[in-house]
Parts: sequence; structure tokens; C-alpha cells
Amino acid sequence: MSEASVDVADLRQPGGPAQPDDREDDAPLRADMRLLGSVLGEVIEEQAGPDVLALVEAARVEAFRIRRSEVDRTGLAEQLAGLDERSANHVIRAFSHFSLLANLAEDVHHERRRRHHRREGSPPQKGSLAHAFDLLDDAGLDAATVARELQGALVTPVVTAHPTEVRRRTVSQVQRQVGDLIRQLDRSGGDVDPAWSGQLRRAVLTLWQTALLRLSRLRLSDEIDEALRYYELSLFSVVPAINTELRTELRRRWPDADLLPTPMLVTGSWIGGDRDGNPFVTADAVRRATTCQAETALRHHLAELVALADELSMSARLVTPTPALQELADAARDDSPFRADEPYRRALRGVYRRLAATAVRVLGQVPGPLPDVELPAYDTPEELIADLDTVAASLRSHGAGALADDRLTRLREAVEVFGFHLCGLDMRQNSSVHEEVLAELLAWAGVCPDYLALDEAARQELLTGELRLRRPLVGAHAELSELARGELDLLQAAADQIRLLGPRAIPNYVISMCGSVSDVLEVAVLLKEVGLVGVGADGRPSSPIMIAPLFETIDDLQAAGTTLAAMLDEPLYRSMVDGRDGTQEVMLGYSDSNKDGGYLAANWALYRAELDLVEVARAQGVRLRLFHGRGGTVGRGGGPSYEAIRAQPPGSVAGQLRITEQGEVIAAKYAEPDLARRNLEALVAATLESTLLSLEGLDGDAEDVYALFDDLAARARGAYAALVHETPGFVEWFRAATPVRELAELNIGSRPPSRKAGDKITDLRAIPWVFSWSQTRIMLPGWYGTGSALESWVDGDPDRLARLQELHGRWPFFRTVLSNMGMVLAKTDLDLARRYASLVPDAALRDLVFDQIVAEHERTCRMLLAVTGDDRLLADNPALTRSIRNRFPYLEPLHHLQVEMLRRRRGGDDGELTRRNIQLTINGVATALRNSG
Repeated sequence: MSEASVDVADLRQPGGPAQPDDREDDAPLRADMRLLGSVLGEVIEEQAGPDVLALVEAARVEAFRIRRSEVDRTGLAEQLAGLDERSANHVIRAFSHFSLLANLAEDVHHERRRRHHRREGSPPQKGSLAHAFDLLDDAGLDAATVARELQGALVTPVVTAHPTEVRRRTVSQVQRQVGDLIRQLDRSGGDVDPAWSGQLRRAVLTLWQTALLRLSRLRLSDEIDEALRYYELSLFSVVPAINTELRTELRRRWPDADLLPTPMLVTGSWIGGDRDGNPFVTADAVRRATTCQAETALRHHLAELVALADELSMSARLVTPTPALQELADAARDDSPFRADEPYRRALRGVYRRLAATAVRVLGQVPGPLPDVELPAYDTPEELIADLDTVAASLRSHGAGALADDRLTRLREAVEVFGFHLCGLDMRQNSSVHEEVLAELLAWAGVCPDYLALDEAARQELLTGELRLRRPLVGAHAELSELARGELDLLQAAADQIRLLGPRAIPNYVISMCGSVSDVLEVAVLLKEVGLVGVGADGRPSSPIMIAPLFETIDDLQAAGTTLAAMLDEPLYRSMVDGRDGTQEVMLGYSDSNKDGGYLAANWALYRAELDLVEVARAQGVRLRLFHGRGGTVGRGGGPSYEAIRAQPPGSVAGQLRITEQGEVIAAKYAEPDLARRNLEALVAATLESTLLSLEGLDGDAEDVYALFDDLAARARGAYAALVHETPGFVEWFRAATPVRELAELNIGSRPPSRKAGDKITDLRAIPWVFSWSQTRIMLPGWYGTGSALESWVDGDPDRLARLQELHGRWPFFRTVLSNMGMVLAKTDLDLARRYASLVPDAALRDLVFDQIVAEHERTCRMLLAVTGDDRLLADNPALTRSIRNRFPYLEPLHHLQVEMLRRRRGGDDGELTRRNIQLTINGVATALRNSG
């Protein structure tokens, strides 16, 4: 890790130290990693002593020898197993910190390569808006088609709290500081001066002396605040800019079409509204989340108005503003003699005063300088936009259009996107909770003594009867259980915030484990209790909130189309859909479906469900919007978003896409403007392409292919179930061989790791399930069962193998599934995993499970390469190949020490340092893998 003898300036040059097989354009990345390692080594030597540095260096050298297959792991494992807890702590911290720095170097290098790509005038990269518009140009689309397909277009990344987010905010801040220094070095051409070197060393020293672990578990309020940081870091600048570019490019190509009258790209959140399994989401949490979001938006708008007024210093002695602008200036009640001839400054001062009054109405305070004159508040963001348009029109009237197109346009777009609410907060709860609460309300009201005993038909009849009535079931003083009172209070808080901030503040209510029409009608009745469903004079209900079923298990996904059709066939529910512009949202659960049936079965169940849902929506004449509950890892639906969206079934995107962004994925995508721009462009570009182009590539072959994959998915599900659900003792093996129990002790999220107490796999949340397999480097949720399915179907028949190869070449879905699986398999290391398996005390059980895993892994790798025609994993992903080569040796000591610390603790050593070392290794491994759950 220490490279003190190597000159830093030399490291920055293409001719500096390098391995002969490295690509030349990766030389700066190698230089950055060696530079950061050198500085970290110097800090370790100074802070922990030369003996610790020598220990770390010896481990580093041995880890690289293992990576080059020069030695096996036995020597390093024995060396690290002999360390005392304090020495082990130093080694764990050293390799964890280098993993952080290596991640940072990779991110900066990605930016560097994109800048180089643009400078060289290369064709636009896939996933960019420029590339998407090139494809649309080539397709020769007419204006009517584009306008029809993009009507109501919407792309929404939805930020969710993540129980396996391991990084502290403080650590992230230091990382950004180091990243800025590396970028500064790039701009200087590699010239290193003492001041710069001192700054870098101080930043790394701060990192070394900053605790990687939190002292206490994150509170929900912390998660709310953490998510809001990304608006200042990137979203306030990037989201409006993308919307502006979209409008400009669409109107330039199709000037006669009415395209995107409202922003296409907006943001959403679940943090503070997702009550499913999280007791900390209460009425107060809903109020806090929506209030903090509104404060963030209003603070931004107020600050931008101040800056804009500073810029627009034009004098009425030199320009002639429009009468509307002059009227706006006069209404500001600004009698300062210094601004008497500055109508724009006076007008914007009045706009500021009105927005400040809005803040007082919404927040009870002004998140900015207090105005000295009170003016009436804006009731809606549209009123503020109208005043900004007045300013823009006046500027253009006297040749200052360039000023109107700068900060003013950005502010106007920001107000359109973020309004006074910032982002939509979704609500979510489990269908079983709705059943229980509604049963209690119906019994209290004397409507039905035992709702839970009713069959589905009787439930629907009762619920539709309630939806025709204007009276609530219970009053404010009803004597209810803690559960029922908590649910009603939370819904009342949502109703209050919608009345205060508008319907965009809380646009959706998601029902977990939704499997019937009554599950949806129950929510409608509960919303009616707090006034969020109103009943018209004709007895038909309406609501500003979209009720969205979430289909999560394999069985629920397979029945999704039938369930949606039954929902839309119910006249009262259909009237609610029609009252919201005829759009019905459906959420698809990637995590639980994978845990339920395995990788291939879950992916195919999702694809099939989307096909069924699209068909039902078309038959019913409603517009379908799919909400993809993807996690960060492939085992939870992760992988490159651009390719995943393009691989969706025909008609399933249709200009509308909502997608979850979770935990460490949020930091990786949105911590810097450049990262945010690239990732948000990818979402929008893929949505445009999937909506306007024909991408599936199956043509008339589709039904035969679908039948083939029905067969493959069933085979994969059977192989997965044989291990996970049917092998005796599998749960005991999983809990012994992985750090799942220790994960529950790590202070990394407000939400409990299990929905309910229990020792079954079904009780465990999908996130810690995937996290635990990642820690052991088995990565089982991202591949298990696929090899058996492919091998058993091919059964040695070359024609069948050729059929799969042909589908891989032309079908984006299959290609993406296999590509993502290849990424997971490349990160899998069963030799390391065997050391985790050694923690299982029962030798027979240990071998029974692990032997099945090893056999399926070999089968899956072999079949993957056979179908793709590649000679190695990641042949299609050189960037990840480079990343694994650069970073994975630093994982080696962390894994060995994690296994050793787990062994000691389970052997009776439950000391504080042992527990801390385990937690640090969990943190370090998750950081180095760049995804956890």
C-alpha cells in the first residue's frame, strides 16, 4: 500500500510505472490508486507505527499473489488468524479505507474518460440523451406518433431508505474532498505542489481518524435529512437542466407537436411514508418528511430569487420593460430610492416577499432572509411561475433574452419540477394490516362483527357499499387499538399535508402483498375515513391519491394481470381511476420475488407479469404506469438501469417509469452533479427509446419464446426451491455461514431487518438476505438455479443450445439477464465462501449445502459461457473487469478476518473489540463490493 519511493508526478504520466498488460487510458487510474495508497500508507505508519504498516504491507503483497494465483490462501489465512484483536482492527481499518479510496479513484476516472470521449468528438455514448435522439432521428418518427406516445410522460427515481447503507455521512464528505483534490490535480496537468500534497494528506489523515461505524442506529429523521442532501449536491441543478434539454430537443425536431407541457423528470421518496414493517413511520414522520421536503424546496427557490435580483440590475433609464413587468414591480411595495429605476430588482423583491409568505403559511417560518414587507402568499407554484414568465417576457422584449435563458429559466424549471413540495412522498403498508384495521373499524361501527371471516365476494360487496356512503365509520373519539389508531393518525397526517402542500406532495399509496380486489378497496375505505376519498352526489368515489398494488411473490406476479382486470372491472374503483386521468400504477417487487423463487424465475415472472398487465390495460382502456422496486444488487433487480429499461416487454414503458433508488446506490449515483447527470440521462434516454422504438426483437416468434421461458423458469424455480426451501437444515446453515445475525447489530438503518419475529427465510427481509450472501461472496440470489434450468433444457442437444445462443443475440431481456448474472458470478469466490461454510458446526450439514452450491455454480458458469459464446466471465464488461482487478485484492484480508472474528465470537469471545471488528469487516466488504443489499 505504501509507495513512498515512487515519485508522485511520475505516477501521473502515461510513461510512469505500469503493468505491461494494462490499457494505456487506464494509466491515470492506476496512478491515482497508487498515489492514494502511498498517502494512506504514510498516515498508517505515522499513526499506528511501522510495525502495523509492515503487517498491512505483508497482507497486501500476499493478497496480490493470491489474485495472480501464485499462492493459495492458506498462508494469509493463517497469518491473519494469529492476530490479536487490536492488530486485526488496524488491518481491517487499513483495507477498508483503501477500498473507500479505490472507489473514489474509479469514479473520478469514469468522469475523466467521459470528458476525454467528448473532447475527442466521438459519437454520443449509449445512455446519453444525445445518443437517444440520434436513434429517434434514424427512426423517422412523425410528430403525431411522438406526441401520442409521450403524452403525460413521466420518469421518477424514488429514493428509499436502506437498512444496509453502511457509509457514514462524515466519511462521504471526506471522500468528496479527496475526489475534488484528484480532479484539481487533473486540471493542473499532474503538477503537484506542497500545498496540494498537504491538503491530500490532511484529508486522508481525517479519514483515518474518523470512525467508520456509527455509535447508534440511524433514526428515521436522519434518513430523511440524508436523502435531502442530494438535492443541494446535484438534483437542484441537474433535474431542471435535463427537463430543459428534453423540451428543447423535442420541440426542435417536432415543432408542431404539443410535447411535454409538464416536466418529464421528477423525483420521489419513500422515506417517512413506507410503514410496511417499520414502526418508526408514524403520523409525525409523515409530517416531518413532507415539511422538511417543502423547506428544502422553498429555501432553494428563495435563494435563487435573491441571486437573480442581484443579476438583473437593468435600469429603466436604459431599457423599457413591459407593462406587465412594471405592474409586478409596482406591486412589490418596494420604496427604496436605490432601486427606483431598477424595475426587475423591485419586481423580484416582490416575488420574494410573496414566496416568503408562502413559506410562513407552509412551514411557519422563512428559510432565508426575512422580508421587511408582507405581501399575499402564493397559493400554488403556478402563480409563482406566471410571475417568472412575466420577468422573462419583459427581458426578451428589450433584447435581453440571453439573461432570461440563464438563471431565470433554471429557476422556472425548478419551480415546475419541485413546486413547493420538492418531491412526492409515497405511502406504503402491508395488506394484512389494512385487513386487521378495517375489521376493527367495521366492528366498532356495528357494520360487520367479523370482517376477517368473510370470503372475497362478501368483502367486495361490503366495501363497495361503504364507498357509496359519505359518512365515516368511526369518529375521532372512537376507542381503537394502538394499531388502528396509529394507521388512522398517519392517514390523517397525510390528508393534512396534501391540503397544505397540494396533491403532488403525497401522490401514491402502495399496497404490499396485494393479491385481491378487496385489498385495494380496503385502502380506499381507509382513505375515505380521513377525507382522501370523496363521494360525489352520484355516489361515485374520487381521490387525489393513486392506489397502487404491489405484486411481490412469484405467485402474485403470475396472477397480477387477473388481479388488475378484476380491480378495473369494479365500477366504483374504476371511477376513481378515470378521475385521475385514466392512469393506473402497478408496482413490481424484485426483491421478494427473487427470495421466493430465485433469479431466473423471478426475472421471468416479472416479464410475464408486465406482458399480462399491458394486455389488461389495453383491453380496459387505461394507461398503465409500472413502478419497478429494484434494489442495488442483481439479486434484487439491480444492474445497469439503461439496459434494464430497454429490456422491458413491449408496451410496458409507454412514456412512464418509476423506479426505486436505494441506499449505497443513491450515493453512487447522485453525490456529484456529473454522476447524477449521467444516471438520470440514462433513465430518461432508455424511457424515450423503449417508448418510441421497437426493441424486443422477437417479432412473430414471441409466443414460442415465452413458452420456452415458462419452461426454463419452472426448472430454475424447482432447482432453487430444492436448496432453499426443501433442504433440511438450510436455514441453520445460512445463519451459521453468513453474518446475518451480526448484520442486525450494525447501526446502518432505521428499519428492522425482519418484518416480524421468526426464524424462517420468509420472515427475513430480502435486503439482509442478499446482503448476507454478498458478504460471503456466494452471491446466491443473483444466479442460483439458472445453470440447472439451462442445462436440463439443453440436455446435450446442440440445436437447443443454438436456439438459446440465437435468442441471446437478438433479445435484450435474455441478454441483460445473462449479463447481470455474469457480473454476479465474476464477484463470486467459492474458495473464500468455503471458509465461511467452515463456520457451520454440523459437518454433514455443512457439506450437504455447500456441495450443492458448488455444483450449481460450476453448472451456471459453464452454461453461461456456452450460451454467450464468451471464453470468460465479463467479456462484455471491461470496466468491471478492470474494477475487480484493481480492487478485489484489498477484499482478501477483510474476508479472512471476518471469518476469524465470527469464529471467535461464536466460540464464546463476545468482547467489544471482537464485535467491532466484525462490524468493520461487514462495512469494508460492502464498500469494496460497491453494493450490499
